[in-house]
Amino acid sequence: MNPISSDSSEIPFSKHPLRLLIHHAFQNNVVLSCLTSHALIDLEDILTIADVAKNKSLLIQGASEMEQYFILEGVLKRVVNNPEGKQMILRFAQESQFETTYAAWRLKKRAPYSICTVTRARIARCPMALWAEFLNDHPKLKHDFEYEVMRLMNEVMEHTSALHLLDAAGRLNRFQDRNPGMADLLPKKDLALYLNIAPETLSRVISSHNDSMPLMV
Repeated sequence: MNPISSDSSEIPFSKHPLRLLIHHAFQNNVVLSCLTSHALIDLEDILTIADVAKNKSLLIQGASEMEQYFILEGVLKRVVNNPEGKQMILRFAQESQFETTYAAWRLKKRAPYSICTVTRARIARCPMALWAEFLNDHPKLKHDFEYEVMRLMNEVMEHTSALHLLDAAGRLNRFQDRNPGMADLLPKKDLALYLNIAPETLSRVISSHNDSMPLMV
């Protein structure tokens, strides 16, 4: 796929110059891969493609208007802020994954967290109401999608527990085991915030890990 522009832009899927490549990318998406080519074309009718600069908010915590996001390139993060302004990163998501507030929308709640870009990103998006209508027309997709939503919620809870049970090195090792290669894509400040450790501590843990790795001959 072509490099992402540094300027944000949004184009209807049908008019995007890379629509054929994007259509192919949907076939590798964690939930969209179950759709037939005909069903994918129907989905594309309700999507727009957005190129978004890094460190931009796609959704603000507390919003009532919500969207469904499919990640084509780049990395997104879920971020929650408490009333005192302290921030916590709940998860990262990258190419072939999605981001959503579907559960909150179904419960008629406001967005429980923000969704932001970590890197420059290319996403496909649509209003949550249209996505829900599409799910109702495709039972297999709805089953797979709702299962994945529940799995991600469980993943966030397991991560929160790990912050209390593991030391800094253990948290980093767990993240790398579950997300191979992603640490290299993230700013160290974001990774440190996700692991709930100081950036200086993260740097020491990474250096110690690299020093302990055997030399390849």
